[in-house]
Amino acid sequence: MLIIRLQRTGRENTPTFRIVVSEKARSAKKGALEILGHYLPSQKEGVFTCKTDRVKYWIGKGAQVSDTMARLLKKNGLEGMEKFIQRYTKQKSKGEEEAKPAEAAAAPAPEAAPAEVKA
Repeated sequence: MLIIRLQRTGRENTPTFRIVVSEKARSAKKGALEILGHYLPSQKEGVFTCKTDRVKYWIGKGAQVSDTMARLLKKNGLEGMEKFIQRYTKQKSKGEEEAKPAEAAAAPAPEAAPAEVKA
């Protein structure tokens, strides 16, 4: 299976990334079929350059897009990346959202005992 992902390059504490198409089973650093662009996040306004026509071509051929790449492509205007983006948190079902407020309302709050003042 082919995947479009980031390949880390650059030196220590100064990351730069290549956008590559490679086999999913292989290491990201070896066997890239094509370099589609680059991403430089360490600059003030991160530089993102990508050949979107080639990305669309590879997706049309059945390539998957990694989660991070899909987020970067969506941020830079490429449509249709929602299906590749994974959610980080679980969404609550409607039953769970309604059950919790009902349980809280059913249990009355303990009342504080009045303090006695001795004169």
